[in-house]
Amino acid sequence: MSVARTRLPEVVVTGLGATTPLGGDAPATWEGIVAGRSAARALTEPWAEALPVRIAARAAVEPDTVLDRTRARRLDRAARFALVAAEEAWRDAGFRGPAGDHGQPPAERVGVVMGSGIGGVGALLRAQEQLRTGRERAISPYTVPMVMVNGAAGAVSLALNAQAAALSPAGACAAGAEAVAAGLDMIRLGRADVVAVGGSEAVIGPLTLTAFASMHAVSRRNDDPAGASRPYDKQRDGFVLGEGAAVLVLESAEHARARGARVHCVLAGAGVSADAHHMVRPEPDGLGLASALRKALADAGLTPADVKHVSAHATSTPQGDIAESRALNHVLGESGYAVSAVKSAAGHLIGGSGALGALAAVLSLRDRTAPPVANLADQDDAITLDVVRIVPRALPAGDLAALSNAAGFGGHNVVLAFRS
Repeated sequence: MSVARTRLPEVVVTGLGATTPLGGDAPATWEGIVAGRSAARALTEPWAEALPVRIAARAAVEPDTVLDRTRARRLDRAARFALVAAEEAWRDAGFRGPAGDHGQPPAERVGVVMGSGIGGVGALLRAQEQLRTGRERAISPYTVPMVMVNGAAGAVSLALNAQAAALSPAGACAAGAEAVAAGLDMIRLGRADVVAVGGSEAVIGPLTLTAFASMHAVSRRNDDPAGASRPYDKQRDGFVLGEGAAVLVLESAEHARARGARVHCVLAGAGVSADAHHMVRPEPDGLGLASALRKALADAGLTPADVKHVSAHATSTPQGDIAESRALNHVLGESGYAVSAVKSAAGHLIGGSGALGALAAVLSLRDRTAPPVANLADQDDAITLDVVRIVPRALPAGDLAALSNAAGFGGHNVVLAFRS
């Protein structure tokens, strides 16, 4: 006996916020992505002098200059980024105060899902150094909540008075996209009307840079920081570590209509899968990501022909870019959609990267623009995608859809499907 599928509530994106190496808010970040401007720079701190990798993409605006001192000193850097981006997204959605305030949605109907791949490692290492040098009295009483991976979700929940839930996906570089998918489910299941979703990370330091270098994951182009992140290029040699956060406000379409909210686009579906192949290497034929792509299309009620833009994961690693290309070929074919890669400009925000890729997909639909991939001089022959190069590309008029891909160590795959 067949059972009719219950019609799920439509979910829309009503708010966007970001603080990244390209800019301190979503508009500045998007402008940098569309311009194909690399944010990677040489590290000038004394601790970087002897490292094998001495480049990174620092945040364009320090979160301490945006947040008040009391809040900032109680949060790890990653949570500060999350809070800055979330408050921008909340304002962009048209809310003028925390949940439960007069005219704002009830606190018990507002949720938060904030992903992070590594959490408050900066606070942990700082406390360890204080202990090692005999300054244990200097260790902050907030060290434990600073270190916890759920620190960002907790901080945003407190700021927005979001009481429906405060969840913390930790799927490595897919964590931010996992957060978006989880927020979609919350609204569809009736557990919330409004959910702030996204990801953040702040791990630029000697230990993390050296650890990523030891596994040959990051670029060693120390003499050419701006040209180091080069997805799909034959000379790519790894990503550039970045920091920051991106946040989307999701809302049931019914709730958004009732309050007259502006809608950026529809979050039509999501697909998740696991490679079950290797802890840090993707399945070489992209079969795991292909599974997530098919699930996202089915969930969204889309066909491959509907997709006109893909905001790719595209880390600029030799194996990863090819595996993702093969996955897209398996499901969408080789042409008919424009492919962009935000990490070429912003660097790799680890737990924040999936959320930033999603934000870029949303804005590509809003502006009908696919941004270019920076530093792509000679495309790898093994990558047969239609990659946007040099200048932005106009997307067609009419109804269209965009996908945002994310993958993470451990074999995590997430694909988000948006439509105009």
